[in-house]
This record gives sequence, C-alpha cells and structure tokens, in this order.
Amino acid sequence: MQKKIQIKIPVTEAASEPWVRAGLAKEAGVAENQITGFHILKKSLDARSRYPHILLTASVFINEPFQPREGMQQPLREIGHASKSVLIIGAGPAGLFAALSLIRSGIRPVILERGKDIRARRRDLARLNKEGIINPESNYCFGEGGAGTYSDGKLYTRSNKRGNVQRILDLFVRFGADENILYEAHPHIGTNKLPGIISAMRHYIIACGGEIHFNKKLNDWTENGEKIVEIQTEDGDRFRSDAVILATGHSARDIFQLLHRKKKQIHAKPFALGVRVEHPQELINSIQYHYIREEGPRVAGLPPAAYSLVHTENNRSVFSFCMCPGGIIAPASTHEGELVVNGWSPSKRNNPFANSGIVVNVEEKDWQAHAKQGPLAAMFFQSSIEKKAFTLGGGLFKAPAQRLTDFVPGKISGSLPACSYGPGLKAANIPDIFPVNIARSLQRAFPAFDKKMKGYFTQEAIIVATESRTSSPVRIPRHEETLTHPQLNNLYPCGEGAGYAGGIMSAAMDGERVAEKIADIFSTKPILHEPA
Repeated sequence: MQKKIQIKIPVTEAASEPWVRAGLAKEAGVAENQITGFHILKKSLDARSRYPHILLTASVFINEPFQPREGMQQPLREIGHASKSVLIIGAGPAGLFAALSLIRSGIRPVILERGKDIRARRRDLARLNKEGIINPESNYCFGEGGAGTYSDGKLYTRSNKRGNVQRILDLFVRFGADENILYEAHPHIGTNKLPGIISAMRHYIIACGGEIHFNKKLNDWTENGEKIVEIQTEDGDRFRSDAVILATGHSARDIFQLLHRKKKQIHAKPFALGVRVEHPQELINSIQYHYIREEGPRVAGLPPAAYSLVHTENNRSVFSFCMCPGGIIAPASTHEGELVVNGWSPSKRNNPFANSGIVVNVEEKDWQAHAKQGPLAAMFFQSSIEKKAFTLGGGLFKAPAQRLTDFVPGKISGSLPACSYGPGLKAANIPDIFPVNIARSLQRAFPAFDKKMKGYFTQEAIIVATESRTSSPVRIPRHEETLTHPQLNNLYPCGEGAGYAGGIMSAAMDGERVAEKIADIFSTKPILHEPA
C-alpha cells in the first residue's frame, strides 16, 4: 500500500532519515519496519512561530516493495538527419528548453547564441568584477544559459500550469540538479551549480544531432512574403530553417531595434525599476525567526532566511524582487556607460549578506520624455536611468551606494558598510538617479517595510543602484493561436525578451510551449523550404 502522509518535524531532525521514517510510521499507525521506503513530495519551513518547524509530505510505501523515482537519465534521440529544423536565437532557458522539446518531437534545433560558452564567459565576468571592463556580448546577461545562469537559479513561478512545472523540474534533475528541487516549496539550484547543468544540456543537444553556435549575433534577415527565409549573423554567416524562435532575453536591445527598423510590430511594455538593498544575513535571520541577534536562534539548523515585501505608495506598487539569502550583488550591465545590478546566491546560500531588489512599477507616463522613440520609449527610459547610475558611480562599473537610513532623507553617506558588490562603490545620493515620483515611492516604502519587519530599516543596510532589468521594456506581439508574429508566420517570439515570461521557470515553459506549437504545425503543414 502507498499512502500520502504529512508530518511536522523539528528543523534539527529534518535531515535525519531515521527520524523522518519514525515520524511517518507514527502518523500512519504502523511499525517502522512496515515502511519499505518513501518519496518526499513537498517540504517547507513554517517560521511563523518562535519555534520554526518543517512541514513534510511524503508518499510512503507500506508492506510493499519500494519503487525508486523514475530514472533520471535523458535518453538520446537521433535527430541529426531530421527533415525539419528550427533556428533558435538565444541559449537562455527559453531557447534551451525549446530545443529539448523539439528533439522530443523529432525536429533538429540549431541554436545561435551571441555570447560565449560557459567557460569562456566566466573569464569575462571575472574581468568585469575585478577590472571594471565589460564585453558587450559576454556578461551576466549574454552567453550560454542567458541571464538565468547567473541570477540565483530560483525555480518557482506563479504559473498554475503544474504539469509543465513538474516536467521542467524533472529535466533539471536529469541534467544534474539535486532532487530536492522536486519537493522544496521554493526550489533553488544555486548559481554555482547552474553552469554544469547548462553545459550538460548543451552536450545532450549536440549528441542528439542538434547544433549550438556561439559568438553568432543576429543582425538581419531576409523575407519572402510573410516568412523569414534566411537570417544573417554579424560575422557574415547565413542560416536557413523552417522556423525561427526568437528567445533573446530582456536585454537584447539591438533585437528590439532591428524589429523596429524592419517595421515589425513591437510595443512599449511596463517594467519595474529600483535599487538593490543589502543587509547582514544574520539580521534578516533574527527578524524572520524572531530572536535577538546577540542571543542567537532558539532552534539550530535554520536555513538563511528570505523575505517578501510589498507596499503601495501613491498608487504605485513597491515590492521586493529576486530576494537572495546568503547572496551577492553583481554587475549585470550589457554596455559601457550603463550601470545595472542584480543578485544571486550559491546553492548553500552561505555568504554573510542578504540582498533583494526593491522596485517600483513603471508606467507609461514615466517614459513620455522618450515618446518620440515610439515603441522603444520604455527601453530608452530604462537606458537613461542606467546611464545616470553609471555617471554617479564614477566609472569602471563602481556602483553609487548609500546607507539605507541616508537614502530615505536623501543624504550622501559619510561612510558605507561592507558590501558584496565586487567592482566597488561610491557614496552618492541615489534618489537623484530617478524621476521624483519613483524616488519618493522608494524612499517612503522602506520605513513602511520596517513596520512589517522590525529592524529592517537600519544603518547596517546599504542601497546600491540600479535594479532596472526586472523584465523586458518591450513586448513582441504574437498570434494567440499560432504563437507567430503577426507579420511573419514562421517567427516565434518567446520568453522574457518577448514579454511572455519572468524568470527561469516561466521562460522554460514558454520555450516548451512554442516548440510544441511548431511541432503541431509541422505535423499538419508541408515543409516550406529545405533546411540549411
């Protein structure tokens, strides 16, 4: 017999298999030796009380042979000589999971990535952090795995398409992620582990007969009627296929400009804009777990605490974004002269700081100064803020910074606390970067957050600017039924850059959705031209 059982266990015992087994046996009303094994289905931390505990749901095997989880090996599928191929522009989560889905359907994916492979990309990131020198094609946003590779590896989504979510999680495990992402309430891989997983996906795609080309930046295409016939890359290479998936991410501004130049429909899209705030992780732990820092936690073994905050100010939503316990603030710029920051955490979340984006919803009225740019107005507004931040930081990607208690009154800090941001900091008045209404919304939100998390508003916290790549400032429209662009019926806008995703999971699911639609169309329509 298999039985689904939920138990509540002390945090200190959650990692003990015998203790968990004993708890399950007691709840099931059977002897421990009658339990032949169990699978954890869900695991979450309940920290609402002064004595946090773990809620664990398991599928328990009682008096019958234990069946391990289904094999996590990804079988090879030979598609090297497939009659149909699809070009995928971008090797981020949307592009990679689109490729995996196409392979399952017997279609050959050919991925073109403007940046470098994982190993070469690391060297460019090191140079950016240590020397303040950026490679516009190889950075925290561009390169194998896309921005998701260096954005913490959070794997939860608000999507209610649970079947798709489970498949994405299964695939991550098959390519090397820990099985705990299958049952953790807020699964997280860690930036240190994601590169190996992304590399494993690349090797699999190539082993099946697909292709991945690096340093291949799309810069034009030719059309025949309402179809793309051929795409050209910046180095002069040309590629043909039966369809093109455009999965270039939220920072590929040149792609938005290319579409606009070729008179293809795009629309300005609201996004969120703000700062990164960083606290000592121990301070956040004490607030969330209800203990005095000097006395330490009442319960040992608690994970680094996270938080989620929201406040409405002047009819604008101010909220935490991509909160990273035990994390690091990183330079996420893609161009010289523009400063962007983001956060990430390693798998153990064991750095001494906790950081989070604190951002404000940007509205159409905010980018009216750039209205002459038409559908690119929000993008140019975003860029103008990043340029101000770069100038205020003094160059070399040093970030303007301010103690939280000085940010609110708009006072330049006389000294700055320790911070995880690698390229360095410069004391500055960060509100000067933003339009007055956005700055005031941020300034008023932090004291309000302190009412929800007493001790949050502290001079120990530091503000770093600017958090501006929360989502794409452009939406590339697509037909609701076919998922193709309204003017090009073999171009499939996809993922975050097109405005249809917001994070690793939703981008991966959108990649699958587009690939499945292409497979469906290919099965009912003739091939339009031979693949390259």
